[in-house]
Amino acid sequence: MNEGSGGTGPRVVALGGGHGLAASLRAARRYARQVTAVVSTADDGGSSGVLRRSLGAVPPGDLRKCLVALSDPSSLWARAFEYRFADGHALGNLIIAGLAEVGGDLQVALDEAASLLAAGGRVLAATTEPVVLRASSEERLVEGQAAVSRIGGITRISLSPVGAVVPEAVTAALEESDQIVLGPGSLFTSVLAVAVLAPIAAALKRAAGRLVYVCNLRPQIPETEGYDVAAHVRALHGHGIEPEAVLCDTSRMSRGSPTGIQVIEAELTSNEGDGHDPALLAEALSRLY
Repeated sequence: MNEGSGGTGPRVVALGGGHGLAASLRAARRYARQVTAVVSTADDGGSSGVLRRSLGAVPPGDLRKCLVALSDPSSLWARAFEYRFADGHALGNLIIAGLAEVGGDLQVALDEAASLLAAGGRVLAATTEPVVLRASSEERLVEGQAAVSRIGGITRISLSPVGAVVPEAVTAALEESDQIVLGPGSLFTSVLAVAVLAPIAAALKRAAGRLVYVCNLRPQIPETEGYDVAAHVRALHGHGIEPEAVLCDTSRMSRGSPTGIQVIEAELTSNEGDGHDPALLAEALSRLY
């Protein structure tokens, strides 16, 4: 369950949430011998938000996306996990939530779901409880991931509760990694929503594995409206996160003038033009190992 492509490749840990993290996982499976996902627990929208409010549980949606990304997309279980009922709930969300309720432990539930899907890696929730994302903008303070995603001019984000518990498995995976991949994904609501957790930020500084930031292909409106690659890097640095390299497709987003970081330009966009191509991203990341 916890193995990637096998062989002598690196142990890769990818952090973030949503579709961006799923793209990194699909790429990492192609060259890593071990893949671990560390997933944001700040989601409060859609099916995840409903389950979060009704059960008081960690929202399962991003966890589900990562489990599916680490699985054979043609398998019946992978397709079933993505099936949505008329009320908006994804079957995978309900299975994860049900396993956690019955077993009394979210990580046990995730590992069981990974076995069910024959996932080629391990999925870890960033915290043992749901957290609330808070953002300071140029004009106001906004609370909740969904609300934060609808504002621009963000200057700072934080999470509540401040002392949210990060599982030991998360910090251990980071410290034992050969490569750490941050992003792509929503800069403030997915990427930094994981990286600013104090135990994770400290583990990133201790880790021997090289920290690589995969920049988005385009600004997200309004969250990062007007951002170039350099602005993404400045936001990371402003929150104490200092990648050693940034990987970007400058045919899609202007580079600007990032400082204090190695910039690697590469073709990363899928033929459809709407996301990162797993094969191209894998090739670029493997060269950085």
